[in-house]
Amino acid sequence: MSAQVDKYVKLINTFKAELERPFVGREEEALVITLALMTAEHAILVGEPGTAKSALARRAADLLKARFFKYLLTKFTEPDELLGPLDIQAFKEGRYARIMKNKLPDAEIAFLDEIFNASSAILNTLLTLLNERVVYDGFNEIKVPVWSVIAASNSVPEDPEYQALYDRFLLRHFVKPVSEDKWERLLDAAWRIEVEGYRASQPVLTMSDLAEIHSLVLKVDVSRIKQVLVKIYAELEDQGIHLTDRRKGKALKVIAAHSLLSGRMVSTEEDLFVLKYVAPHSREDVDKVYAVLLEEIGGIERALRELDEIAMNLRAVKFYVERAERFEPRMIEYVRGLEKARDRVKRIASTAHDERVARRAREVLIEIEDVLERIKEMIVS
Repeated sequence: MSAQVDKYVKLINTFKAELERPFVGREEEALVITLALMTAEHAILVGEPGTAKSALARRAADLLKARFFKYLLTKFTEPDELLGPLDIQAFKEGRYARIMKNKLPDAEIAFLDEIFNASSAILNTLLTLLNERVVYDGFNEIKVPVWSVIAASNSVPEDPEYQALYDRFLLRHFVKPVSEDKWERLLDAAWRIEVEGYRASQPVLTMSDLAEIHSLVLKVDVSRIKQVLVKIYAELEDQGIHLTDRRKGKALKVIAAHSLLSGRMVSTEEDLFVLKYVAPHSREDVDKVYAVLLEEIGGIERALRELDEIAMNLRAVKFYVERAERFEPRMIEYVRGLEKARDRVKRIASTAHDERVARRAREVLIEIEDVLERIKEMIVS
């Protein structure tokens, strides 16, 4: 890897780390926004209010020193609120123009909350802006500098009118509340944000740097994963998960961006896991997509991912057990589940031909045994 590539890989990883730093449990959201910016694509975060969606978008703009526009859409939102008011002076001179400074067409990064509340008048404007970086206003075709739009919604639209708009968001992530085992850290982080704020005081890279990173993404060699990718698309289709032709093609950019973020200029099967941010249409699709990816992608990556899933579920059980004052009947179910998990991890370890998988399996087994021992001590006492 050349010195220039190494420089930008370090910069974009610093950006991602700084983006997620004030928040707890928002690593995936930070990754999705980072991938959107690296690819000059748009992302939508779907989930309940109060999950740091707008705060992440605002901090991303700060870290880039980018011009930022934020707006909450309602069914009553007028085009003037996004595009800017009519320029009266220009109108008096016989020209049709808007004052767009500090409005959506002037932004480099934008955050649009409750985007599917957009009226028909707003909808057409957003479609051309997202797809072509152009705003049609009267007889004027205005090219805009918008690099990425980060949108948010409480739910996925069922109305066919909004499907074209939804498809323009290449990256989709279904946000969950912070899990119970992280609540103490969440409280600490929330208080720190109240005292210090979440806004970044210094940028870590510029929009020019981001343009260079985008150009590097397009130089990543994705040829080695195309056959596997086609196979995954076919399996997703069999599972009832349809990707438009646009999404099938543009997914390559997200895969390439993940490769670069990982310090590689050649994509591997590991990078295909980012399809979980491209393929799902609804929250119900997420598990289906993940299952397909686990099944189709190489054994090493699949084993590591499965071990990570087991470890994540184990942390939730451990959190509950450590706070229990005495034995409770539901712990019997935990013991059964842990014993099944232990058997599964042992099978993975026994067939592992990769030291990373074997090491991770040993770590997870130790954690399982620790929790089982803790429950058995409570039973005896």
